[in-house]
Amino acid sequence: MEFSRIVNIKDPLFSQMHQLMQDVFPPEEVLEFDLWKEPLEDPGIRVFVAVHEGKVVGATEYRYYEDFNVAMTDFTIIGQAGLGVGPFLAKKRLEDLHALATANGKKLSGMFAEIYDPYRVDHYEFGGVKPMDPYVRREVLAHLGYKRLNFSYVHPSWNNDGEAITGLDLCFLPMDGDIYELPTDLIVKFLKRYYTVLPNKPESWFTMIENLEAKEKVELLYF
Repeated sequence: MEFSRIVNIKDPLFSQMHQLMQDVFPPEEVLEFDLWKEPLEDPGIRVFVAVHEGKVVGATEYRYYEDFNVAMTDFTIIGQAGLGVGPFLAKKRLEDLHALATANGKKLSGMFAEIYDPYRVDHYEFGGVKPMDPYVRREVLAHLGYKRLNFSYVHPSWNNDGEAITGLDLCFLPMDGDIYELPTDLIVKFLKRYYTVLPNKPESWFTMIENLEAKEKVELLYF
């Protein structure tokens, strides 16, 4: 299996990846094809696909913030069961992030991720691929060491229509497993930076930010 980076919308592997996204994710979670041009060309956004026998069978997008010394996993897609796509992507991604942090003169402190809460959102089929089932994904994240940040999370729809997407948790994987809380300053700065690309944010998102700013720290809880 190959771990191949995509940096151009004209890359034929991108067409496969975008179709895979549409097969797996709900419509409001998938950026339009043409709108991917700038993100793919952004050196700070890393989009990789797992290629097996010429076919894209998985993908992951993530980024590393040098000033925060944290990463964010935008998404992970497992398009086919039984190939070890998930472990392959997780291993390759972490190797790349550690290398980026080392080049930044630091040791990676952790990584954010969003995950659907299947107890609140259970109507998504995720392409019928069982490894993408929210129950399975939460268990996988838990085994990897992710913890749930203890606040009501809202994120703006990627349709940039001002709609609020709920039913998710914001999680964090501390590289030091003994960390059980995060400073809200880091969370707020990260969220503001991350969603700069979406100018049409729902009012509930701003309320969430205000509530966070009123605290000093947020607990990291087990799933």
